[in-house]
Amino acid sequence: MEIKASMVKELRDKTGAGMMDAKKALVEAQGDMEKAAEILRQKGIASADKKMGRIAAEGVVASFIEDKVGAMVELNCETDFVAKNENFKDLANMMAQAVAKLNPKSVDDLLELDCPVCKKKIDEVIKEQIAKIGEKITIRRFIRYEAPCCVSTYIHNGKIGVLLETKCEGSCSDETKTIAKDICLHIASSAPEFVSRDQIPQSVIDEETRIEMGKEDLANKPEAIRAKIVEGRVNKQMAHKVLLEQPFVKNPDETIEQLIKGKLSVVRFERFVLGEGLEKRQDNFAQEVMNQIKG
Repeated sequence: MEIKASMVKELRDKTGAGMMDAKKALVEAQGDMEKAAEILRQKGIASADKKMGRIAAEGVVASFIEDKVGAMVELNCETDFVAKNENFKDLANMMAQAVAKLNPKSVDDLLELDCPVCKKKIDEVIKEQIAKIGEKITIRRFIRYEAPCCVSTYIHNGKIGVLLETKCEGSCSDETKTIAKDICLHIASSAPEFVSRDQIPQSVIDEETRIEMGKEDLANKPEAIRAKIVEGRVNKQMAHKVLLEQPFVKNPDETIEQLIKGKLSVVRFERFVLGEGLEKRQDNFAQEVMNQIKG
């Protein structure tokens, strides 16, 4: 059977495969478009499996909110070049939406579910994108809030993401929504670890106290004075960790606690920083571009 250029184009548009790969698949499938697409998908999945041993510490953080449900996802790839690709960003947004709607228990659980956007198993969607983009892609982590009141989010350049649950003192209004959004921005900037002081584990306080007590500048101080100085230092350190005690980034003259008083309360928050704790690639930019050209 003659394989026409229009058939190759149709298959490329459908699968994102290269021209020669699309033509070979059509020849193998004897012109059957669906069978050819299946052949490419099978080959793509095989090549995707080979890529899973690579380092993937780039990517984006994406979020999705609908009604009182919010989700945030970190989707990783190998290079910043791919992270800026619109298809990759769309995939991250799709994964955040899937988490919000499907409420999976874990990443492994999510991969086995059907995507609410494209109706394919999410593991298959990921592997198809690996075959199309040519890099390892992984869902590293996600968080999902289902709240009785309000969920807000803020994503900074795809690199830092915040998901926040708040409770309004009265009815939710445009003012409280704006304040919640500002708190998300503040969390992204100031990186608090806890909502309030009572959430700090005693072990954290004990460890900081031990470190401060051993500092050289206090070695010759009397025990009572040293204890008082250490208490003050640790108290200051703990204040930096607590959201409600931090100075508001848009107005350092007031704390977050003062900002929200009588308007809303913070229930919980999560802050993702892209690639934190992951091994980083050492490729330079020229090599990164060359890798993209080679596929």
